[in-house]
Amino acid sequence: MTLALFDLDNTLLSGDSDYEWGNFLVQKKLVDKVHYEQANQKFYQDYKEGKLDIYEFSAFTFEILTRLSNPALDQLHQEFMAAVILPLIGDKARALVEKHRALQHTLVIITATNQFITAPIAAELGIPHLIATQAKMVDGRYTTEIEGIPCFQAGKVQRLSVWMREHNENLKGSYFYSDSHNDAPLMQQVKHAIAVDPDKKLAELATQKNWEVISLRDN
Repeated sequence: MTLALFDLDNTLLSGDSDYEWGNFLVQKKLVDKVHYEQANQKFYQDYKEGKLDIYEFSAFTFEILTRLSNPALDQLHQEFMAAVILPLIGDKARALVEKHRALQHTLVIITATNQFITAPIAAELGIPHLIATQAKMVDGRYTTEIEGIPCFQAGKVQRLSVWMREHNENLKGSYFYSDSHNDAPLMQQVKHAIAVDPDKKLAELATQKNWEVISLRDN
């Protein structure tokens, strides 16, 4: 079946779930406001500039997961979904997903953001397959380490290759939607690369490669 691959943050979402999760933790007073906001902003800027240390960033974001019980984390994420994420899912994004579903394409979210944050978002969108950065688990509890290959930059290509072997899929006729130049390695592998509200670097690359450019913003 044809793969329809979607980046999540600033693509299907009109915002960044990782960054907003950090802001949410600050609002809930679960982390130190000054320190966390500064670090969160720095990592987000590094990401936009293409120089994010995914291991350092993941250790930073996973720390809260190591401190709370799994039931407490699930409850916290339910609040996060209702208050923050649902307003970031626009009608155009939902319609795009449904278009590919109607074509009986295999729907996959492939994102650098960790699985804890993104799994409920994929479920909300009815997207059955999620390839995301994973936190290592020990005795059923989260650690601050990444399990396996981080799903970031060239790591997305590696993770997708493993997934395709496991699911007997290939890139024939494939689609990939993304906003970020960080996803250029994967965009150059698919049949149809579509830049969604692209950052400056990706917009320039899309022009060079003659890739389609679309907007999923409702306003």
